[in-house]
Amino acid sequence: MIIVRDIFTAKPGMAGKLARQLKEATAGGPQKARVLTDIVAAYNTVVLEWEMESLAAWEDLNKRYRTDETVRAKMAGYTELWNEGRREIFEVVA
Repeated sequence: MIIVRDIFTAKPGMAGKLARQLKEATAGGPQKARVLTDIVAAYNTVVLEWEMESLAAWEDLNKRYRTDETVRAKMAGYTELWNEGRREIFEVVA
C-alpha cells in the first residue's frame, strides 16, 4: 500500500476554498482520499492525501482525474488558489 500526498501552499485567504474544492472533487471517488489543513505547519498548507494499493493504481486514478470532465469542472480554477506545491509518495510498512 502507498500514501500519496499532494501538498499545496495556498495563497493567503484561499486555504479554505482550496480545501473545499479538493474535497468536492474527490467525494465519491473510487479511492480513499482526505483533505488536511495545517494546525502546526507552514501557514496556508492544504494536503490532499490518497491511500492506494499500488503506484499503478495511483497512475490509473491520475489518468482518470485528468480526463474526467466532471472532475475537471469541479477543479476549474484551483491553480489560482495556491503558490506552490509538491507531491510525496510513501510506502506503508506493515
